[in-house]
Amino acid sequence: MSNLRRPGGLEGHPEWETALAEIGPDWNPAGPTVWQRHYATVRELLREENQTDVLPGVTVHGMDIGRFVHRNRQHTVWTGLMDGQSERLEQLGITPLPPEQETPAKARKSGSGAFERGVAALAQYIARTGSVTVPRGHVERLEDGTEV
Repeated sequence: MSNLRRPGGLEGHPEWETALAEIGPDWNPAGPTVWQRHYATVRELLREENQTDVLPGVTVHGMDIGRFVHRNRQHTVWTGLMDGQSERLEQLGITPLPPEQETPAKARKSGSGAFERGVAALAQYIARTGSVTVPRGHVERLEDGTEV
């Protein structure tokens, strides 16, 4: 199929073009095939399970289709979908989230991560010993009592 989807792939084979046109637009999706695969899997799951909600973490054939649904419902993603993609999702009962319901971006922790603690411990060790060579197994106690 990928060879037929290429420009000129059907050249010289009008009967193939007719046969594929009868199948419908799904044989040659407008968007990335990865999106189309996820969409087709969601469509089949919703049809078989008779449900309308697919949560992140629901996987089928190794694809996290729940994440696919959640991501595509985000307002910023929904407005950037290619022609026909949002309509196809709506036919399945999947609608965009209002902008105020989107998952907020995770705030970055300032100075509390493992890397930051390691840097602080190294700086403290250098200030105390004057060396950047830390013996294996050495534990440095930070001012807040954390041991690194």
